[in-house]
Amino acid sequence: MSFQLNMPPSEIGRLARSEQGAGGGERQKQSREDWKKMKELEEARKAGTAPAMKDEEGKDINPHIPQYIMQAPWYFGANTATLRHQRQQEEKMKNSGPLTIELKKGIKNGSVATKFRKGACENCGAMTHKRKDCLERPRKIGARFTGDQIAPDEYLPDDVGQDFEGKRDIWNSFDPQEHQHKLFEEYSKIEEAKQAMKEEALEENLKHAGKGEDDEDKYAEDMDMPGQKFETKNRITVRNLRIREDTAKYLYNLDPNSAYYDPKTRSMRQNPLAGTGKEAVLSQYSGDNFVRVSGDAEQFANKQLFAWEAYEKGTDVHLQADPTKLELLSREFKNRRDNFKKSAKDSVLERYGGQEHLEAPPKQLLLAQTVSWGGWDCVWVQGSTLAGAGGGTPQSFVFRPKHCRSLGPTPPQDKFQQ
Repeated sequence: MSFQLNMPPSEIGRLARSEQGAGGGERQKQSREDWKKMKELEEARKAGTAPAMKDEEGKDINPHIPQYIMQAPWYFGANTATLRHQRQQEEKMKNSGPLTIELKKGIKNGSVATKFRKGACENCGAMTHKRKDCLERPRKIGARFTGDQIAPDEYLPDDVGQDFEGKRDIWNSFDPQEHQHKLFEEYSKIEEAKQAMKEEALEENLKHAGKGEDDEDKYAEDMDMPGQKFETKNRITVRNLRIREDTAKYLYNLDPNSAYYDPKTRSMRQNPLAGTGKEAVLSQYSGDNFVRVSGDAEQFANKQLFAWEAYEKGTDVHLQADPTKLELLSREFKNRRDNFKKSAKDSVLERYGGQEHLEAPPKQLLLAQTVSWGGWDCVWVQGSTLAGAGGGTPQSFVFRPKHCRSLGPTPPQDKFQQ
């Protein structure tokens, strides 16, 4: 990168004529050796072995800047190497006013004109703007013809040479002290109103306090329910671990081989009293899995399954969104299914017969057996049974160990069952 004079053609011709008039002859062109020296100097400057080129202010010019950026245009009139044509020109910069200047805005205080003035806005009658700049609603008949409801004049800010940001500064003329004063007045009024409401409520309570109300009924609503407490800071009801009158799950059976208790989730899925013979006596708790198959839980699961199957077959139904629709569809489906099964059964019986076999007496009358068989649980087999009451088949003889307990009625000893 090297500096070359970039002058207009008229200036180049004038210099050439002046040199010829001085007897210097024609202007010599740059030789090949001079061009090679100039290129070697540029490479040395880029490599850092030669000092960089200086501008008119003595500042270094980066040797890696392209030639078309460093070269000033011909109309700039640069005679030395410079980058001033790439910077903002001081003579073209606008001097903007400071941001601390406070400008009055809004409507002027004072009397308002009562009749239309010449040069005012034809719509509202204000002297500070014209009709095309009026921000008021266009009137059917302007103030120029009616002379009524003349709008007050506004403050016209002086032209202080503000820039783009200064003209649009929304916080100009903002007084934070005035804002704080307004907030304090507003909240002080709110607090006074709250205090007055509290005093009125207290007076009402004192008036109705002595009307024969028992202390028990008076404070019954303020008492907490057992197992619950109210957090005043969080405004939520928190459930305690358990009600103190209840027995913990892990205390029903202290045998370590009984049902597993998960302390993290506080769940015991199996029945802790299974195999102990106390299920009928202590029936307060039967395990967490008992809840899943008791009450309406099984019915709810069947309804959910029916909703999924109906949706797969093209019926738009949802358990939570349309419970009534789902219930009606389920009843209709059950009725149709029962009717279909009954009609199929009747058709088979009508065609092949056999209705008399379906009306047979119970097995006790057919087999002439009224004694049910039961097994015994021996002491050396803990928690196991040979057979449940009513289970298994009748045996031809009975063997009862010495240290066993019966799980069912004892068969007759004098007569063996065949």
